[in-house]
Amino acid sequence: MKRAASRRLELIVFLAIGSAAHAQSPSMPSWLEVKPGDDFTLRVPSGELTLYGNLDVSVDVATKGMDSLTFPLDGKGLGPVGNMGWLPDLSTNLSYVGVRGFETLGESGLKFVYQLETQLDIAATSGSANTNSQSSDIVKGALTSRNSFIGLGGGWGTLRVGKTDAPYRLTTARLNPFSAMNGDYQVIMANTGGDNRVEFGTRVDHAIWYESPKVYGLSLAVLFAPGQNRGDDSGNLASGSSDCTGGNIPGSGGTGGPASGFPIACNDGAFSDAFSASLSYEGGPLYLAAAYERHQKVNRNSDVYAIYGAYPLPAEVAGYDTADVAAEDATKIAAQVKLPTGTSVGGIVEYMHRYVPSYLEFQNERQRWGTWVTVSQDLTDSDSIHLGWAHAGKTPGDPGQHNSSNATVAAGGAAGGANVDNTANMYTVALKHRLTKNLVAYLDWAMTANGPYAHYDLGAGGRAVTTDCHDASLPASGDVNGNPHCWTGAQLMAVSIGLKQKF
Repeated sequence: MKRAASRRLELIVFLAIGSAAHAQSPSMPSWLEVKPGDDFTLRVPSGELTLYGNLDVSVDVATKGMDSLTFPLDGKGLGPVGNMGWLPDLSTNLSYVGVRGFETLGESGLKFVYQLETQLDIAATSGSANTNSQSSDIVKGALTSRNSFIGLGGGWGTLRVGKTDAPYRLTTARLNPFSAMNGDYQVIMANTGGDNRVEFGTRVDHAIWYESPKVYGLSLAVLFAPGQNRGDDSGNLASGSSDCTGGNIPGSGGTGGPASGFPIACNDGAFSDAFSASLSYEGGPLYLAAAYERHQKVNRNSDVYAIYGAYPLPAEVAGYDTADVAAEDATKIAAQVKLPTGTSVGGIVEYMHRYVPSYLEFQNERQRWGTWVTVSQDLTDSDSIHLGWAHAGKTPGDPGQHNSSNATVAAGGAAGGANVDNTANMYTVALKHRLTKNLVAYLDWAMTANGPYAHYDLGAGGRAVTTDCHDASLPASGDVNGNPHCWTGAQLMAVSIGLKQKF
C-alpha cells in the first residue's frame, strides 16, 4: 500500500512539472511507460492515466442590436444605457484540462475509473461572476470545476458518482458543430428562458449515473441527482454546494435583500431532485436519439414577486409564490445522417414543459417547442462549412420583467403577459480549416432575431464572453444590488475568428 501511494505521489509530481513528452525518457520513473498513440497516456501499475484538454480562444466583434429600442413606459421614450452597438472582445471558449484513468481490480473484470477536469480561463483571470446580467459564487477556473467523478466499470457498463453533463445534453452534442462558438445551439435548444443559463444543458452536481455498453448499436444512459435541499421549495443552497442549483446565487433573480423587502432565496430556477436519461442508436451513417430530463420543485417565485412588487403578496394573489414552485421537464428526439458526399444533415425537435396551475400561465415563459436543423459539408480534406438554424416557439405567457416598447399588462405594469410574441430564430454559419490533426482555425457568424417580447442571447453554452439582453444600467454589479435592464426584441449579431487545439 505504501509503495502504491508513493508511486501515485511520484506520478502527480511528474505530471505537475509539465512534461509533455510522447515517448519514454530518462527523466520518467522506471515504472512508467508511454502508451503508443496520439493521446498522452501513461501505462501505470494495473491501469492507465491520460492527460487531455481543449484550448479555444477567439477574437470577436458583437452587437446587442438594441440601439433603436426605446422604453415609452416611463413617459420619456428613453433607450438602453451604454454602448449597445458593435464591441470587440477576446473570449475563452470551453477550454479545459483534465486527467482520466482506470485501475484494473484483480481478476474480477471490474475497473476503478476516475476523471478530474477543470476549466481554463486563458484570456481573463478566473473568478466568480457578479455583473448586471449574471451572478454566481462558482469559480469556474477552480480545480475539478468541470466533469469529475469516480466509478466502477465492467462488461455490463459503467456506474459513476460525481458531477457531469447530463445524458440529455450529451446525447445530441454531436449535432452541434458550433459548440462554444457564437451561435451554439444551446442559445435556444434546452434553454427555457433565453438567458445564458441553459436549464436542460447544465452540469449536474452530486449525481450518480449509469452508462451501458453499446449493444447492436443501442446505448442507454440514466442519471439521478438528489436535490440535497433542506428547503421544501428548493429555496436553500443545496447541502455541500456553493451556488443555487441551476446557477445564480441567492437573490439574483431580481428580488431579495433587506433593502428590497423581499426574502433572499434561490428563487430564480433552483431545483431539487433531477432525473435525466437518453437512448441512442448508431448504425452505419445513421444516428438516432431520444432523451428526457426532469427537475423537481423548480423555484421561480421571483417572477411573481417582481410582477406584483410586494412581499408578502397582495391578498388577491396570496399563494401564487408557493404555486410557482413546480416541476419542469424536457423531451427531445434527434436524427443525423452522414452521406458519402461528405455531407452531414441533422435535426432535433424538443418540447419543454412547466407544470404550473392555469392561473399562472400568464407568466409561464418556460414551456415551448424548439427546433434545430444543421448541415455540414466537407469542402476539402482540411476545410468544411457548417450551417445551423434554431427556432424557439411561443410560450403560454411571459413574466414581463423586461423593458419593452410593447403593451403592458395590469399586474405590476410590466411588459409581457399571456399570448405575446416571444418567438426567436437563430442563424449560424462557420468555416473550419484543420491546420493539423488536432488544431483547427475557424470563422464564425451568428445572429439571434428576437420577436417583440423575446430576449434570447448569443454565446450561451461555453463562452466566457456572452452577448445578452442587458444594457449598462448602474450599478454594474449584479446580485441583489443590481439593476439590470433587459430589453426585448433585439437582433444580436457576432463574428468570430478563433483557434481550437484539442489534445
